[in-house]
Order: sequence, then C-alpha cells, then structure tokens
Amino acid sequence: MGAIAAARAEQRRTVTVEQLRRRGWRGRLAVLGPAFVAAVAYVDPGNFATNFSAGAGYGYLLVWVIVVANLMAMLIQSLSAKLGLATGRSLPELCREHLSRWGTRFMWAQAELVAIATDLAEVIGGAVALHLLFGLPLLHGGLITGAIAFGLLGLQSRGHRPFERAIVFLLAIILVGLVSTLFRTDVDAGALAAGLVPGFAGIDSLVLATGILGATVMPHVIYLHSALTQRRLVCRSAEDTRFLLRTGRTDIVLGMGLAGLVNLSMLVVAAALFAGTGVPGTDTLEGIFAGLGTQLDAVAAYGFAIALLASGFASSGVGTYAGQVIMEGFLRRRIPLLLRRLLTLAPALVVLGFGVDPTQALVLSQVVLSFGIPFALAPLVWLTAKRSVMGELVNHRVTTAAAIVVTAVVVALNGVLVWETFGG
Repeated sequence: MGAIAAARAEQRRTVTVEQLRRRGWRGRLAVLGPAFVAAVAYVDPGNFATNFSAGAGYGYLLVWVIVVANLMAMLIQSLSAKLGLATGRSLPELCREHLSRWGTRFMWAQAELVAIATDLAEVIGGAVALHLLFGLPLLHGGLITGAIAFGLLGLQSRGHRPFERAIVFLLAIILVGLVSTLFRTDVDAGALAAGLVPGFAGIDSLVLATGILGATVMPHVIYLHSALTQRRLVCRSAEDTRFLLRTGRTDIVLGMGLAGLVNLSMLVVAAALFAGTGVPGTDTLEGIFAGLGTQLDAVAAYGFAIALLASGFASSGVGTYAGQVIMEGFLRRRIPLLLRRLLTLAPALVVLGFGVDPTQALVLSQVVLSFGIPFALAPLVWLTAKRSVMGELVNHRVTTAAAIVVTAVVVALNGVLVWETFGG
C-alpha cells in the first residue's frame, strides 16, 4: 500500500510536458536523469579494473578504445531511450512481443547471465574498496555492498527522482575522486594523441580492449534505459514528443560524456604514473591504491578508493534494477526485490569466499559482458528501424547503418578474441 500511495503522490506532483516546455531551460533540467542512472553502469568497478590495467600495462595505446566505446555508448543509449519514449515499453517487453517463445527464453537466459556478471564486478569492487578504506574482509564488504544497493532501490518507492538524485550524487563522488587526480598528473600529450590511433600489442591487449568495451557498452543498461524513459512523462502532442527527444539527447550527451571523462581519466592516470615505471602490482586494485600513494600521495590513493566505493554502491543498485526490468519484460514475472538481490549477490560472495583474485575476476567479468552486447544490440537496432514499432520516431537510415556498424565491430572484436585465445 505504501508503494501505491507513493506512486499516486508522484503522479499528482507530475507536471505535463507542455508545462515543462514553457519553462525553458528549467523544464529541460527537470527532464534530465535517466542517462545519468545509465552512466553509472559505465563507470562501475569493472571499468576501474580494465582501464587502470590497460593504462599500466600498455600506456596510452588503448585510449582510442575508450573514445570509440564512449561514442558507441551515446548512440546505443539514445536508441534505447527513444525506444522507450516511442512505445511506452521496455526492450525486453518488445522482444517478448516480437520473438518466438524459445527465442524469448534464450534472450532472457543470456540477459540474466549478463546481469550476474555485472553484479559480480560491482559487488567485488565495493568489497575491495571497503577493504582498502577500513580493512574489512572482502566477504563482509560484499555483504555491505549488497545491502547498500538494496537500500538505494528502496528509494524507488518514493518515485523516480529520489533514486536518480542518490545515483547522481554517487556519480559526482566518482568524478571528483578520479578527475582531481588527473589534473595533478603529468600527462604526455604527444603519447596521448598517438593513443587515438587504433592498434593492439598482442592477445593480452586485445583481451583488455574487449574488457574495456564490455565495461563501457553495458548490455544490462541497454535493456534498462528503455524502461527508464517509458511512461515517465505522457506526451499529448507531437511537440511534446520532440521536446522529450531533444532533451533526452542532451541527457545522454551529458551523462555519457561524464562517464567517458571518468574512464579516460583512469587510463591516462595509470599510463602516466605506472607504465614502464616498475611499480609493482598495478594489475590489481590493491596495487593501484598502493601505487597512487607512492607516485603521488595518500590523497590520490584514498580518492581512488572512495570513488571505487561509490561506484560499487551505485552500480550495484542500478544492476539490480536492470535485473528486475529483464525478468519482468521477458517473462512477465516479478520476484521480491530482496530475493532478487540475494540471487544476484550469491555468485559474487562465492568468488570472494573462495579467495579468487578480485581484479582478475573483474576483468574477466567485463569480457563476459562484451559477449552479451550483440544480443542486446541486434534487437534494439531491429526494433528501432521498424516504423510499425516506432512510428514517426523510426530510425533514419543513416542511424540504422551506424548502429549496424557498431554491432558488427563488437561481434568482430569478440570473434578475433575467441580465435586468438583458442585457435590462434
């Protein structure tokens, strides 16, 4: 009853799109939010592991991967947001409507595996951060991270705004914790510019590049973003729809732009401080923490740990939210939030309990995520190109072509990785 009452109160407080249009820039600010929730998933602990490892091991070589992945993310998230706006339904719901029964079940199964891999990275990251900051055992830190994520999701009972504000606050902590260190680092501008030229240095760099891609273009948030925009505001005219579409694009550029800045900061800081220096252990989160303290000072080290903690808390909450959208959309089933939190938390706790190296688990989880991207991208591109689904918001042919290229690049990169790893 409390959740129903809160939803009705939220509905009474909601203004119309026409009123927002008349408010000018203040009306646009009131619409911003969904992309910032999605952006948290693009700076989760898996990004910390892959980006710092890439910078420490290969310098500025893979800068281009982060830039390309962020541009891909902007395109993909704009399509997902537009799908929810145009149809009032999420991507999983539309997949269920347009795919066969067995196709829908397969899509649900692989999406759930993606959600588990996502939660693995997020919980491990939060646990490592608590260990670095307070010396807590990793298993205890994982439990605390799961509990905090559950608390964040509880804010949804008060409407979408409290949850979004909490996530934006945590995103701000991540941004300050990492970008402040970037400004204190002596960056080689020439090497940074050279890193914009695509290239690899063997199979290990390809694994990291695939991990960066999986950590940046997150499959679960492709499903989620379409749900974040559906039924958020009701459009009563074509002008309303165009206003929300334009504002949504601004939301995505700002949210994904901040996420891209954070990701780039990680790699550049690692390249400037660790590459070729002989600082030990920079392929682990613990080693990065120690290395920042050695190369800069304790402020940089604890800024990194606090950012990692905020990332673990925020992204774990967003990941569990995405899991709800996936199950409800594909299967029309909804399980209690606490049970879902426990089910997705279990694999991470097993990894922590058995003492698996947390950084290696994070990097491998991101590689797993990259293999889930095509299964989210293909139906997204297909559905947003169908006028019968999208109406006037159907993709332009150029947009569809660009999305097909993005999907092909992801599939090709993963194919090369498999060949080099198992057959090369």
